[in-house]
Amino acid sequence: MRHVRYSIVIPVKDEEECISPLAMEVDRAMAPYGDTWECLWVDDGSTDGTLYLLRSLSQRDPHHRYLSFEQNVGQSAALMAGFKEVRGEIIITLDGDGQNDPADIPRLITELETRGVDMVNGYRQRRRDSLIRRLSSRVANGMRNLITGKTVRDVGCSSRAFKRDCLSALIPFKGMHRFLPTLIHYKGYTWVEIPVNHRPRERGKSKYGISNRLWVGLLDLFGVWWIRVRGFSYVIKESSENIVE
Repeated sequence: MRHVRYSIVIPVKDEEECISPLAMEVDRAMAPYGDTWECLWVDDGSTDGTLYLLRSLSQRDPHHRYLSFEQNVGQSAALMAGFKEVRGEIIITLDGDGQNDPADIPRLITELETRGVDMVNGYRQRRRDSLIRRLSSRVANGMRNLITGKTVRDVGCSSRAFKRDCLSALIPFKGMHRFLPTLIHYKGYTWVEIPVNHRPRERGKSKYGISNRLWVGLLDLFGVWWIRVRGFSYVIKESSENIVE
């Protein structure tokens, strides 16, 4: 089995129009890394041709693998399943709608490997969304930062890279994907933010609106607030197991 250092996780739901062009962009972005990478697509119960295309892609190119849920569970579950399955020491995430630019991946990796941090989180420098989506995201981001106590410029951006150790900070719940930097920060890991490209959706249809993005996201805040005030982390100073006589 080849050594994999970089693992890309892409959750998809009914994105048959995006699979092939996004896969080609990932291939171009990762070409400098030779054979040290993989891309795991997680099909969240699609009902269109997404699964068929993922099967074909994985048969043509061993860099690409896939998981497929029996039914729709949600983006957080898709990410968590992908995180458990991938083999890389560095994990990169992208959305499957093509709005995150795979060309940003090398810069995310470079920042992670040279800055001495555990996560690099992208923020969308120029949003290419509708006014409603921009406004709802702004309100949600403000509320998240007010309640969670950590200023994350753009928690909704899925362009990020982080070390595998950070997975220990994640708690599986619906909406987890909106709080990855915050949860990782609570566990004592370090992160920085860098600007990334954001593109308009050119294919497929958005799965999010006010009802399932803003209000549900605000509801999740109560759970994360509880983690903030009741959670803990620790660093072991010494143990009988590592004392050298």
